Amino acid sequence: MKLTALWHDNRGASALEFALTAPAFFLFIFGIIECGLLFWTQLGIQHGSEMAARCATVNSTLCPSSSAITSYAAQQAFGLTLPADTFTFSTSACGNEVSASYAFTFPEILNLSPVTLTARACFPS
Repeated sequence: MKLTALWHDNRGASALEFALTAPAFFLFIFGIIECGLLFWTQLGIQHGSEMAARCATVNSTLCPSSSAITSYAAQQAFGLTLPADTFTFSTSACGNEVSASYAFTFPEILNLSPVTLTARACFPS
């Protein structure tokens, strides 16, 4: 009699269901947030590269040297605080070229390896 009554008792079912589904739900939410941050970082380094390549061609007073161009690129990365050595400047067949390489690291809770983001922009001289 007691075992049958215990078997049909529904108290705590919602708490058990939440305990089983919550980890997957929160991992999904954190994954969406981190993918958004990854795309934001990619957009930032691409924008910084494009603006610095243009600056190297158009504005020689603001971007007179390689170090000034890479510093300008780091400043132009949308809302990111990246070191200037993330960017490299060179003159190639297409004109003034600025490239970027950045290792994006995920939080330890997701247990994912870093992803290397790259960007390249060339502005004709």
